[in-house]
Amino acid sequence: MRTLAPLAFVLAISAAYGFWYRRTRGRVVAKKAPESQPLGLTPAQIGVELGTRGTLVQFSSAFCSPCRATRALLTDITADQPDIVHVDIDAESHLELVRKLDIRSTPTTLILDRNGLEIGRAVGAPKRDQVISALAAIKL
Repeated sequence: MRTLAPLAFVLAISAAYGFWYRRTRGRVVAKKAPESQPLGLTPAQIGVELGTRGTLVQFSSAFCSPCRATRALLTDITADQPDIVHVDIDAESHLELVRKLDIRSTPTTLILDRNGLEIGRAVGAPKRDQVISALAAIKL
């Protein structure tokens, strides 16, 4: 009986980590505006002009299969919304920006308002309905 206790402990910790990981990946988390607004991302930093209503900035890497699925999802969402721009940034080629924005894994999608301020973030492949509701919440 004594030899099963460490095994049970490891299984419990592993299960808890697995539940936490599944719960946090792909969820769009709204970012609270700090009291002193920092400067937003500029078109020079992301390589394209910002959308008139909002911009979806996806950080991805070359061998990431969830990145490809996220790219397809975001491209589909923005196809019929001309005021929203989607840009895919290779995280490996833009390490300074990755460090500045605290991007820890790919895919990570930032939801920016028209001024380039981050209003939401999804780590992992986001859910369609959450991205659409986050975009609908952007005030003009």
